[in-house]
Amino acid sequence: MWPLTVPPLPLLLLPLLCSGLAGQTLFQSPEEGWQLYTSAQAPDGKCICTAVIPAQSTCSRDGRSRELRQLMEKVQNVSQSMEVLELRTFRDLQYVRSMETLMRSLDARLRAADGSLSAKSFQELKDRMTELLPLSSVLEQYKADTRTIVRLREEVRNLSGSLAAIQEEMGAYGYEDLQQRVMALEARLHACAQKLGCGKLTGVSNPITVRAMGSRFGSWMTDTMAPSADSRVWYMDGYYKGRRVLEFRTLGDFIKGQNFIQHLLPQPWAGTGHVVYNGSLFYNKYQSNVVVKYHFRSRSVLVQRSLPGAGYNNTFPYSWGGFSDMDFMVDESGLWAVYTTNQNAGNIVVSRLDPHTLEVMRSWDTGYPKRSAGEAFMICGVLYVTNSHLAGAKVYFAYFTNTSSYEYTDVPFHNQYSHISMLDYNPRERALYTWNNGHQVLYNVTLFHVISTAGDP
Repeated sequence: MWPLTVPPLPLLLLPLLCSGLAGQTLFQSPEEGWQLYTSAQAPDGKCICTAVIPAQSTCSRDGRSRELRQLMEKVQNVSQSMEVLELRTFRDLQYVRSMETLMRSLDARLRAADGSLSAKSFQELKDRMTELLPLSSVLEQYKADTRTIVRLREEVRNLSGSLAAIQEEMGAYGYEDLQQRVMALEARLHACAQKLGCGKLTGVSNPITVRAMGSRFGSWMTDTMAPSADSRVWYMDGYYKGRRVLEFRTLGDFIKGQNFIQHLLPQPWAGTGHVVYNGSLFYNKYQSNVVVKYHFRSRSVLVQRSLPGAGYNNTFPYSWGGFSDMDFMVDESGLWAVYTTNQNAGNIVVSRLDPHTLEVMRSWDTGYPKRSAGEAFMICGVLYVTNSHLAGAKVYFAYFTNTSSYEYTDVPFHNQYSHISMLDYNPRERALYTWNNGHQVLYNVTLFHVISTAGDP
């Protein structure tokens, strides 16, 4: 084999010494569709060797080309995250601006009162102004962060253009610099997402029933990393040995039960703790502690890996059972797995997973018994646990991975159909997706967001 870098031509003639090899195949690469063989001997004694190379591509064994493609994929992921972040920031900014309008109105009423208000009314207005006053600094901070997002978006656009130009010319000049820029952008984007979108859960809205479909147990979801134009819905009925996943084009199609395609998983699932993240389905393989990453577009398993020590097959399920030993979640910071091991004495373990390799990056023992939990979900690196899957359930426990601490909470929510078998947070839409006794239900959440001022420690 020769270390050749060949141009993208359909036919290339290379002079080599024959050494009696005329007419023989010297090297072939079936996986890349090209081969090198001898065909004739020139008068000067040199052998004319013919290399047949696919015209549509360059040599895919070039390491720099592969690295550039990986960089392009990273930039594309950053771009998608930017779009999600912009959408959420826009909604938050609208809300805060409406509060600013209310503040100005109240302030004007106070200034115009000039003794015409009763003492009680004046005090009520004053109290309301006191409540709203902290929002002024929040608004200014949001405006500043919005400008930061605009600058980040411009950097992503410029970087994408640079990578595309380099990829087109098949050079790798400045690769290290580009790689550093991509890493810096990813870090800044993550910091922005944590700052703008995160907060402490303080409320859950009334339920919004989207559809009544399927059996008592199941799961449904949208892609947490998809751009806003992608509103596909995935539907998985049942909690064990299932393989059929329905993909609906839009939420409207899901409601009407139309315009869907079917994916048949190569390996059956267990439980209802599946999640769709960046075009792939993450689920627990039936009768094992194996995590499977199934890619929808290629209809193939990209990777699967055992979760060390994780219980399975109803060893450590949620209170409702249903093979719910392993639960996968996505929040603003990435992919998580919630499960239990014998070493943790049945307490909930939460682990951060690498979405590409499925390796455990870090784990936390929450100290909360999993069999006492109805369901759980992640928001901004915080694991929230409900105390039941039945009527009267509430969000009862919160574990903070950033400080490895916990607290007991009291956030009620209306369990309308009295049996929840799936509860998952979608950071793109800031909503809880629920499967409740054969009904597909949504809840909006309220996050209390504290922004530190310059003088704060």
